[in-house]
Amino acid sequence: MTRPSVLVLASESLFPHFFSEASQKKLDEVSNWRCSSLREDSAELRGLIANADVLMTTWHSPFLTKEMVPAGTRVKLIAHCGGEVKVRVAEEVFDYITVTNAAEPMARGVAEMALALVLTLVRRIPGYAAEMRNGEIRSNEQVSEGETLAGRKVGLVGYGRIGRAFARLIKPFEIDLLVNDPYAQKQTVKESGATLIDLDQLVSTCSVIVLAAALTSETFHLIDKRLLSKMADGTFLVNVARGGLIDMEALVGELRSGRITAALDVTDPLEPLPRDHELRKLPNVILTPHIAAGGIEMRREIGAVAVSEVVRFASGLPPVNVVTREMLATMT
Repeated sequence: MTRPSVLVLASESLFPHFFSEASQKKLDEVSNWRCSSLREDSAELRGLIANADVLMTTWHSPFLTKEMVPAGTRVKLIAHCGGEVKVRVAEEVFDYITVTNAAEPMARGVAEMALALVLTLVRRIPGYAAEMRNGEIRSNEQVSEGETLAGRKVGLVGYGRIGRAFARLIKPFEIDLLVNDPYAQKQTVKESGATLIDLDQLVSTCSVIVLAAALTSETFHLIDKRLLSKMADGTFLVNVARGGLIDMEALVGELRSGRITAALDVTDPLEPLPRDHELRKLPNVILTPHIAAGGIEMRREIGAVAVSEVVRFASGLPPVNVVTREMLATMT
C-alpha cells in the first residue's frame, strides 16, 4: 500500500501535548505527514485537506463540515485525539468517511478525578485543611460520623466509558453501587457488581451521587430542582461530565441552603466560570477547571491511540475505535 498522506490539524501549543517523539516516529515510519495550525475554514485549509488521505484532529482543530470534506474526497479516515468527535466533525461526514476517537484514556482519567473528588468530600479534606491553615487545634474528643465510603450507597448516573471506569475504581471500597442509564444493559451492570435502578430512586437513596453521563437533548438539566430536592440532607454531588446536566440555578439554591455539598469539574455556563459567579464564593462546593482529563500523560496516551489508528490504516487493517453516525445520539 502506498504511504498515506496525513494532515495533523493541531495548534502549535497543543501539538507537543498530543504527539510525543515516539508517536511522531511512528507517523514517520508509515506515512507522509505534515501539521497545520489553521483553526478556521479557508481556501488554504481546504487545499491541504484535498491532498490528504487521513486527517488527525485535536481540541484546537477546526470543525470539519461536509463542504470541507465532501463526499468523494480523498480523505478516508479522520482520527481524533479525544472522545468528542461530535463537536469536531459534521454528522453527514460520518456517512462516507471512517471516524475514530480515543476516548478510553480520557475515561480512566475522568474516573480517577471522580473518585478523588468523592473521597475529598466524604473525608472532609477541605475543612480539615482550612483548620490547619487557621491554626486550629483539634482534640481526640472531636469526631464526626460518616467519614468513610465503606457501607455507603453510591449513585452513578451514566454507564458509558467513564461510568464503567469509575465502577471499577470504586469497587474495592465496599460500597453499594447503584446505576442509572437508560441505555445500559441490566445484566452488564449486574456483572460489574452494581444495580440498575431508576433516577428518582437513585437520588433519594444515595448519599454520594456521581454524574458521568453524556450531555444530549435528553440529559440537558437532567438534575433539576425536583431531583435536587429529593436528595437527602448531607448528600455529596460530584459532576465530572458536563455542566449542562444540572440546572445550575437550582443547584446554587440548594448549595445556599447548605443541605448538600458538591464538587464540580464542569459548570454551566461553560468553563471558564466567570470570576464573579456565586459558585466561586459558596463554602460547600469544590470547583476544578475542567481538568479531569487534562494531564500531559493523558494527552500523550490519547495521541498514541489516534496514531495507532493511522498505523492500522497504513497497514490495511480495520480501525479499532470507530464512531458511527448512529452513536452520536448518545454522545456529548
